[in-house]
Amino acid sequence: MFRRQGALALATVLLLSACSTEAAQQEQEVTTALPAAILGDAPPPQGETVTYVADDPSTRGYLAVPEGEGPFPALILIHEWNGLVDRVRQVADAFAEQGYIALAADMYQSRTGSNREENMALMQEARANPDAMIANLDAAQRFLRERDDVTGKVGVMGWCFGGGVALSYALGGEQHDATAIFYGFLVEDPEVLARIDHPVYGTFAATDNAIPADQVERFAAALDSIGIDNDIHIYDAVNHGFWLWVDRDRETNEAPALSAWQRLLEFLGQTVG
Repeated sequence: MFRRQGALALATVLLLSACSTEAAQQEQEVTTALPAAILGDAPPPQGETVTYVADDPSTRGYLAVPEGEGPFPALILIHEWNGLVDRVRQVADAFAEQGYIALAADMYQSRTGSNREENMALMQEARANPDAMIANLDAAQRFLRERDDVTGKVGVMGWCFGGGVALSYALGGEQHDATAIFYGFLVEDPEVLARIDHPVYGTFAATDNAIPADQVERFAAALDSIGIDNDIHIYDAVNHGFWLWVDRDRETNEAPALSAWQRLLEFLGQTVG
């Protein structure tokens, strides 16, 4: 399912939400409100650092676990081009609050970038060894599946660099149950995409020159042509990074980010939840 969603449609969605009863609002508050992590208002990360790749202590992920005994569905989060930073850890915490065991993977062996040059160098190094990236995420899956409090359902999601890696993992990694892509590198060849055996979610930005809208449309059409269930949206008036960093332009980003968050929770609930 491909949709292009503009400001009028978003305003309608928000107006209808506002007209619901107070009881319904309270019931849905946990699942519909934007997480503080993407608004820039979250507390410091509450989870723990973990090593999940055998014989590689320099690869250090971040684990957030819900309260209670479980079992819980699991998510692997893949960071942007700058590495595993606190914003991604805080998003993992937000998913734990929603009832998911969230493992934020580390694709850069504990390194992070602080400027464009450093980020580009780290990203290019990782992309030069795609087998290592797949092995990293396979190890992340095994780490989660070996836990007694995981249901066995695992989803994978990422942003920018991480969104592209999530798609690559859907094409070449161990079996999992869902892939969610936020403005990441895409593949358009139906014969290649046919390797995917699970539903795909995608959120993209109309003014993103890196991942142009026509490319997203071809990606969605290719998924449709081979019968892969998908929920692909392009949001007007926003740019690359609008979801993970709503606070960069909250007035513009907040409404589409809320729509994308609600769609994401519904998608995950249907596939891994």
